[in-house]
Amino acid sequence: MLAAIAQGRSEIRNWLAAGDTEATLGAMRDLGIQVERHDANTLSIEGGGLRPAAHPLNLMNAGTGIRLLAGIMAGQDFPSVLDGSAQLRRRPMKRITDPLQLMGADIESSGGAPPLRIQPAVLKGITYEMQVASAQVKSAILLAGLYGDSPTTVIQPGPARDHTERMLRSLGVDIHADGADGNTITLTPIDCLSPLDMTVPGDVSSAAFLLVAGLLVPNSDITVQGVNLNPTRTGIIDVLNEMGADITLSNRDKQAGEPIGDIRAQTSQLKGVEIGGDTVVRMIDEFPILMVAALGAEGETVVRDAKELRVKETDRIAVMAGELRALGAEIEEREDGFRILGPQSLNGAIVDGHDDHRIAMSLTVAGLMAAEGTLVTDAACAGDSFPGFAETLMSLGARMIAT
Repeated sequence: MLAAIAQGRSEIRNWLAAGDTEATLGAMRDLGIQVERHDANTLSIEGGGLRPAAHPLNLMNAGTGIRLLAGIMAGQDFPSVLDGSAQLRRRPMKRITDPLQLMGADIESSGGAPPLRIQPAVLKGITYEMQVASAQVKSAILLAGLYGDSPTTVIQPGPARDHTERMLRSLGVDIHADGADGNTITLTPIDCLSPLDMTVPGDVSSAAFLLVAGLLVPNSDITVQGVNLNPTRTGIIDVLNEMGADITLSNRDKQAGEPIGDIRAQTSQLKGVEIGGDTVVRMIDEFPILMVAALGAEGETVVRDAKELRVKETDRIAVMAGELRALGAEIEEREDGFRILGPQSLNGAIVDGHDDHRIAMSLTVAGLMAAEGTLVTDAACAGDSFPGFAETLMSLGARMIAT
C-alpha cells in the first residue's frame, strides 16, 4: 500500500505470498498500480498515484488490509468500495469509520461492518485519543493524515505495534512519538513519499506456532531465522520466557528499521503465568497458541484484559475453548480472557479451524500433543498468513498428512 502511493519504483524482498497479502496486492492492482513479480517473494511496484477501480475492492479475509486501506482511500479524489469475504463482513469497522469521519471523511459502513463506501472529501488533521490500543486503528488514522490539511495526532492508551510509523519514517514522513511513554504520535502531511527498498522481516506471530511446538514436543530443538523482534510484537516471547521456556535469541540485526534475530526453542517444562495489561496488546494474535502452551504448563494460567480476542476473525476465546474441549481440555472461559489449570492430557478428535488461520494452526499444534490422531477440518485458511504451515511441521518431523 505504501509503495503504491509513493513516487517511483519500490523494491520489496521476502514478501509473503499468503492469502491476506495476495488480497491486498490484488486491490492495489485494481487501483491501477503496476506490480512486477520477479519470483514468489520479490516484487517491484511502480507507485505514483491510485486510479478508480472498476469494481469493489475485494480484501478477502484481510482485516488489516481493509482497515489500513480505508485510511488511504478516504484521501483520494474518487469514490471506492471496500469489501471482502463473509468472514470479513463480520469484522467491526466503526472503530475506524468514527475517527475517519471526524477527519471529514465521507465513509459509510454496513451496520458497522464491510462493505465500506467512501466518497471524495477534504480531510483535516485531528487529535484523536483511542480508547483501546490498536495498531490497525492508529494506522488507518495516520494514513488518512497523509492527506490532511494539518498535522494529525493519535494518543494511544498503551503501546501498540509501530510498523506503520517505522515505514513512514523510512519514506520521508515527519512522524514522531511524544510524551513520557511515547504513546502520542504526530504525523505531518507530505506531498511526496519516497519509494521503498526493503527486505521484509520474518513474522513473530507465525514463528510462535513453531516455537510452541518446539517447547511442547519432547526432544525438540527448533531455530526460526530472521524474525522481527520489534518490542511492540514480542509479548509472546516475554510470556514464554516467564513460563520457563528455553528460548534464546541470536544474530541480532536490523531490516527496514526493524530489529530482527534468530529464535531458538528447545523442549521445556513450562509453568503457568498471569497475563494482562499492556502485554496483551503486544501478543494479541498469539493467544490461541498460548492456550495450547498453557495446557502443557504446570499450574494456573490466567489471561485478562483480552476482550479484543472476541472480535478477531472469530471469537477466539469461545472458539478455541470449545475446540480444545473437544480434545478433552478443561478451560474456564471468561469475558475478557480465560483460565487454564495444567498440565492436561489431550485426546484425539475431529476439530474445526472455523476459517480462522490462527485457530487452525493452534489446533494443529494441539494435535501434536494428543494421545491419538487428530483431524483439523477447515484448515486451508492457514494459508492466509502461513502458506506451507503443514509442510513446515512435517519437515521438522511432525507425523501428519495435509489433504
